Amino acid sequence: MANPTTAAAAVARSFLQAASTEDVSPPLRVVQIEGLAILKIIKHCKDFSPSLVTGQLLGLDVGSVLEVTNCFPFPMREEDDEIEADGANYQLEMMRCLREVNVDNNTVGWYQSTLFGSYQTVELIETFMNYQENIRRCVCIIYDPSRSNQGVLALKALKLSDSFMDLHRNNNFTGEKLREKNLSWVDIFEDIPIKVTNSSLVSAFMTDLEADSPVTQCDLSRLQFSSTPFVTRNMEFLIECMDDMSAEQQKFQFYYRNLSRQQAQQQGWLQKRRAENMARKAAGEEPLPEEDPLNPIFKPIPEPSRLDSFLITNQIANYCNQVNGVAGQNFNRLYLMKALQDD
Repeated sequence: MANPTTAAAAVARSFLQAASTEDVSPPLRVVQIEGLAILKIIKHCKDFSPSLVTGQLLGLDVGSVLEVTNCFPFPMREEDDEIEADGANYQLEMMRCLREVNVDNNTVGWYQSTLFGSYQTVELIETFMNYQENIRRCVCIIYDPSRSNQGVLALKALKLSDSFMDLHRNNNFTGEKLREKNLSWVDIFEDIPIKVTNSSLVSAFMTDLEADSPVTQCDLSRLQFSSTPFVTRNMEFLIECMDDMSAEQQKFQFYYRNLSRQQAQQQGWLQKRRAENMARKAAGEEPLPEEDPLNPIFKPIPEPSRLDSFLITNQIANYCNQVNGVAGQNFNRLYLMKALQDD
């Protein structure tokens, strides 16, 4: 199966139209989503779980509010140039049909499913950059069916921070640039608040569907401890991330060892060259230059990018927060069960 973020990036490159503007727009404050669009996202992600899926978000960009009024799924196909072109044609045809029935067809981003919160990847960042090149503002709606099974609507809206996008355009994630921009791992993504809205007709219909009598039967299933598999998988992913972080640290240790060795070689070469120049001066000859760009020891060693380590740190924090949230819910259930037994 094709990677959903890669497929989304290919579709974005194929059919999004340029909409650049010189006007300074207000910062994005909230993502307003229609209830029907949320239900479509949830149904699409749950129907294909645990496979990862993605789709297009349609709506309007109004001031500091990004309105998501509709969405449709991307076809699940293998990665191939010809198939990607067919997928782009499918997206164009879908948007044309929506336009004909007078439905919002402006692209405002995309949505994708995730498994246990594993979404902070380089592919997601590249997809964001591809969208940002064609539309002014966009968001990615992340839905996690596995987290939602624990009684929490795991739906969030993300965007890249402006400072991070500036660094990514220059592809410069060295320690010096990060310190200059005062950018840390928590500054890569911005979590935008989500506001769910429904039309008056939908609200009236939902009110009519509500039962006349309140529910009196106790729902004891809410006290069940069914989160063990979720916590176990999170711990497994957390261990994998720690191994990845250890590999990144070894990469930087190797870089600093090579840098220290090179500096020692340069210092030794300079001392030798200075001693040689003193001898040449004593003999009345012209001194040699103290720097030799052709010498391999003066070739700068490129510093490894810190992007991967930042993303891994973000992912570790996400797993820890998920385990902490589920463990807190379990403790609450334990206290409730203890109170019921005491009674």
